Amino acid sequence: MHWIALQWSSEAEASDAADMPPPEALGWWALQFTPHVTWQDEALMLEVSACERLWGGRAPLMRQLLALNPAPDARMLGAQGATSLIALARLRLFARNENRPAEVPAGLPLDTLTAARDHLDLLARLGCRTWGEVAALPRGGLARRFGAGLREALDIAWGLRPESHAWLTLPDVFEQKLELPALAETGPELMWSANRLLSALQIWLRARQRGARALELQWTLDLRRLNGVTLPPHQQLTVRTAEPTQDMAHLRRLLSEKLALTTLAAPASWLKLRTLETDPLAGASTSFLPEDNRKGDKLHEMVERLSVRLGADQVQVPVAQADHRPERQQLWRPALQKEKTPAPSDKARKDAASQPDAIYPPWLLPEPLRLEMDGERPCYCGPLRKLVGPQRVEAGWWGGEEDGGQPAMRDYYVAESPEAGLVWIFRERPATRFSSGEVRWYLQGFYA
Repeated sequence: MHWIALQWSSEAEASDAADMPPPEALGWWALQFTPHVTWQDEALMLEVSACERLWGGRAPLMRQLLALNPAPDARMLGAQGATSLIALARLRLFARNENRPAEVPAGLPLDTLTAARDHLDLLARLGCRTWGEVAALPRGGLARRFGAGLREALDIAWGLRPESHAWLTLPDVFEQKLELPALAETGPELMWSANRLLSALQIWLRARQRGARALELQWTLDLRRLNGVTLPPHQQLTVRTAEPTQDMAHLRRLLSEKLALTTLAAPASWLKLRTLETDPLAGASTSFLPEDNRKGDKLHEMVERLSVRLGADQVQVPVAQADHRPERQQLWRPALQKEKTPAPSDKARKDAASQPDAIYPPWLLPEPLRLEMDGERPCYCGPLRKLVGPQRVEAGWWGGEEDGGQPAMRDYYVAESPEAGLVWIFRERPATRFSSGEVRWYLQGFYA
């Protein structure tokens, strides 16, 4: 077996510490190198004997670990060893800027062994300052005086006993909780601590090869009552994106925009971030030609920011509908609202394919305008002359409430107006709604 021990230095300033991912996220990051990852005391341990050749050997693997440091503002220390205890001991010597002994593990200082730290004074009085000197003591007396744990740790270090660890696994849903360093009273203060959770989210998304579609940021209120009013235990906000993304800079902007508009009911003490919706994310495909790689924000990112600033209902997009009535072939919904439109039936697709869509006008009225009649001829800025038609449309037979329970049966024509030019009109067939036989004509569109 071969182990790598990693540790991130705590010498970073407070501003940099906010970007340090939580310990769980550091473990998720290490899973891309080996499935055998665990935390042991202060170090992240990787067992790489079965996969090191896939990375080109131990030296290239160490270079990859250092190059892909998930906390670039913190210094990452690394050490290797035949067992986890040896690797951890070497890491501790490296952190103290001490040279490792020539004989390993016998020459390692005793204070680098976790199992011996509670007995250092007594062992020093016995003249034991290294692992080898303790291992030379009688086994039975050592176990009776210092407990079985010390003897078992020495056996593991020398490879006489197998190691047993609880390996880290990647959760199916991202959910991380963080205690704030101080009570937060405003949205920007929450955002300062949320950066750590977003860093962890990015690691989880990359490991799962998924993109975030909806996130929930929740904070725990430190007060239960304020001015005699009972407060809820939590407050939360939801951020949605039009497309799955792993771009943390974009998610930070969206969270910042929403938190800037949020008023905290009371100071917050805990922060939690979890994913509500994620989708599989394919790798980005870019061109070798620089002119094809456009710079700047993507369109959907701009739409998402505008939706946060102006309100979700103020930024809308059209959605196609399976309906032959022109005024109902699309509807408008909020851009960030995820709604699946029902697919048209086979009959609807066949009917739609048979319709001469080329004569549809580019401009439609919000509602059909009823036309006045000159005898039997409809009028709009003068009598109309029919040029093309009829095109028969029969829809709404299911009789929704908005239709008054009646189907729409129409004959469409392209007509010419003396002043308005080409217009699009239709006649309601008398047998549908009007038992008196009255014929009604409507104007629905214009041609440019």
